[in-house]
Amino acid sequence: MKLFRGIFIAAKIGIRREDKNEWERRVPLIPEHVKEFKEKYGIETIIQPSKIRVYSDNEYSNVGTIVQEDLSSCPTIFAVKEIPIDFFEPKKTYVFFSHTIKGQKYNMPMLKKMMELECNLIDYEKIVNEKGFRLVFFGRFAGLAGMVDTLWAFGQRMKSKGIDSPFNEIKQTINYKKHLPEIKEHLKNIRKKIEQDGIPKSLTPVIVGFAGYGNVSKGAQEILDILPVKEISPKKIKMIFDNPSDNCIYKVVFKEEDMVEPISPHGTFELQDYYKHPEKYKSVFEKYVPYLTILMNCIYWDGKYPRLVTKEFLKNTDQENLKLQVIGDISVDINGAIEFTEKSTDPDDPVYVYDPITDTITDGCSGDGVVIMAVDNLPCELPRESSHEFSNSLYDFVSEIAKAEFTQDFDDLTLPLPIKKAVILYHGKLTPEHRYIDKYL
Repeated sequence: MKLFRGIFIAAKIGIRREDKNEWERRVPLIPEHVKEFKEKYGIETIIQPSKIRVYSDNEYSNVGTIVQEDLSSCPTIFAVKEIPIDFFEPKKTYVFFSHTIKGQKYNMPMLKKMMELECNLIDYEKIVNEKGFRLVFFGRFAGLAGMVDTLWAFGQRMKSKGIDSPFNEIKQTINYKKHLPEIKEHLKNIRKKIEQDGIPKSLTPVIVGFAGYGNVSKGAQEILDILPVKEISPKKIKMIFDNPSDNCIYKVVFKEEDMVEPISPHGTFELQDYYKHPEKYKSVFEKYVPYLTILMNCIYWDGKYPRLVTKEFLKNTDQENLKLQVIGDISVDINGAIEFTEKSTDPDDPVYVYDPITDTITDGCSGDGVVIMAVDNLPCELPRESSHEFSNSLYDFVSEIAKAEFTQDFDDLTLPLPIKKAVILYHGKLTPEHRYIDKYL
């Protein structure tokens, strides 16, 4: 511990510059909080310079943060996205979204390098409470931006078919210069138009389905709910077609019990049993798909769970009368829950059309099939707001991580339980809870 301008420096952390792509402008910790860490906890911060970061170098230096390229003096380094292999240093602690917990093949070389260097890895995605709910996340902002971009895609899809609708006016998230306030104000104006003039009869009923009900789904619903929305249960979808309104949008939220059922004819659905033994269940979600105009995929998925929509189902559906126009695949699991999500996209080219007959994709909104919105870094489209909220959620854990004694045995490591459970690697070895990843290495 040393004295620096009247403040005892008890620990030091680094913040890595994000450079995965031109859209990645987020930060894990905002200047306001970095200032408080120094004043309240004696934590000094060094941040790498960046020309694209949403918070400028000056905003950090003005609150006493050191802005420099070299982070070698920092034992603990925070970032947002994956870190290049050549950045890691021996025996240091790294806190970021590693995208390794599903055994993602493209990040196994990175994980191996961290193991070779005996690094510690804390993954934001695994910071959860006793009920398994995530405590540090960008999910709401993925939902917010994803819903806006999906509504934009729907408007463009209809425009390509020669149908004029209020949705044609919606822009992509990145084209609202004042970000969330401007988005919400614009959607309020569109709400008035729908209430007064209605939606073209050829489109009604417009039904938007949400697979999932977590933070991502809540963010997406927050946007849709600005428009005139009437929520219905999955059981009532068919009834809406008998007497649909053209002055509202219908919203349906699907939970696990709506999407799957036991394979055994004598079985009953139990949520925890489904999580533990998904092989005992089959998907029944496709029975709802013919009634949906837009599907928002907001669920966590890996290969042990049933898919929501398969290529075979879409191929066997009457294409001329296909109601489903757009899938907002916010989760973006390639060939996953939405089997025909063939690739992820970027904000400047966010959608493509999947043709189930030819099993091909075409960039843009025109063509036979279904439009897929698959931007995999949606919170980047609202970088300042999402960084602020993320830093808020991480705030209470930073001092504990920065001051932790990482030289002792893992069993003796003193960290808040949600953080300790999020330690993927310790001294370069997979921790007991994450040894399953070894089979992917």
